[in-house]
Amino acid sequence: MTSMSSSTRPLLNRRLAEFGTTIFAEMSALAVTTGAINLGQGFPDTDGPEEVREAAVRALRDGRGNQYPPGPGVPELRAAVAEHQFRRYGLPYDPDTEVLVTAGATEAIAASLLGLLEPGDEVVALEPYYDSYAACIAMAGGTRVPVTLRPHEGAFRLDLDELRDAVTDRTRLLLLNTPHNPTGTVLTREELAAIAELAVERDLLVVTDEVYEHLVFDGAEHIPLATFPGMRERTVSISSAGKTFSFTGWKVGWVTAAPALLTAVRSAKQYLTYVSSGPFQYAVAEALALPESYFTAYRADMEAKRDLLAAGLAEAGFGVHRPTGTYFVTTDIRPLGERDGIAFCRSLPERAGVVAVPNAVFYDHREAGAPFVRFAFCKRTPVLTDATERLRRAFAC
Repeated sequence: MTSMSSSTRPLLNRRLAEFGTTIFAEMSALAVTTGAINLGQGFPDTDGPEEVREAAVRALRDGRGNQYPPGPGVPELRAAVAEHQFRRYGLPYDPDTEVLVTAGATEAIAASLLGLLEPGDEVVALEPYYDSYAACIAMAGGTRVPVTLRPHEGAFRLDLDELRDAVTDRTRLLLLNTPHNPTGTVLTREELAAIAELAVERDLLVVTDEVYEHLVFDGAEHIPLATFPGMRERTVSISSAGKTFSFTGWKVGWVTAAPALLTAVRSAKQYLTYVSSGPFQYAVAEALALPESYFTAYRADMEAKRDLLAAGLAEAGFGVHRPTGTYFVTTDIRPLGERDGIAFCRSLPERAGVVAVPNAVFYDHREAGAPFVRFAFCKRTPVLTDATERLRRAFAC
């Protein structure tokens, strides 16, 4: 019997060597060990609509989805996704050839990048970006090219000239997230129109992460990039049920795209999970058909929680960037005399009994994100009230 030599190459694939345990796992574990309030990881602390949960129970009992569902997803959910896209955005998609159900948006992003990239292709992404973007680009052999969103008049803004300059002859794809996690920025119609013109001019593919599409505030509007001229045939649009219906553990996402694009994504997806979430797919189909009153009430509830947390953070002395989308508030810790968000977040549970996430982990240019820290407000109101009181006691003068 031979033993593995210590001089052999590292076990971990070099494409993933730069990625350790996700910051969400680290901070959530810290919340457990310290008993702190977890405003780091973006999951609700209550379940979504009872009728949607009961729909999943009914599907289980009726034997729908307990065995492998169809590879592209159950017909009921694909039809519901197509109807949702047309009803809300006027985007017609064929549920049989242009809709694919995935294990959450995370798998949808992975399958899109694995299916559409060749080694050496450049991917332009807005920085800061959700941590799986960088890992998925790496797994596909691509090269990420960050374009940094920078604070301006209380929000994080995109420099369109910087975006244009980032595109080279090696650029294959733009990876966009709007409403944007972690900054809470919602790209405007003018910004999206300029992005669309650039994509058409340079013949680029675009993958859009739109999971927070129903969480926009202060009169902001979510506009899918696929609605712009020349974009439907080159855009892979991604969303999911977790953020909209507060069932993040179900992991039900979807892709809408023209047939050729969808085929490329499905070719990679079938070798990842193959299928997933059978009974939950039927429940999400019913969720997408909920009346508009559900979406309005959900958005209003989150907006009130945003206001509560933002006000408490400001009173505690943080610089607050008020989000117009998502359920996260990005703060600046420099008014507190701090500059290192990673060190600050690691000490915060002991100092204040609250967990947050440092934005720097979402940047290639770590120095650009160093002073920013993200708090989630998708929690019960008493929890947010308790958290803000703890932060005020710890930091307010």
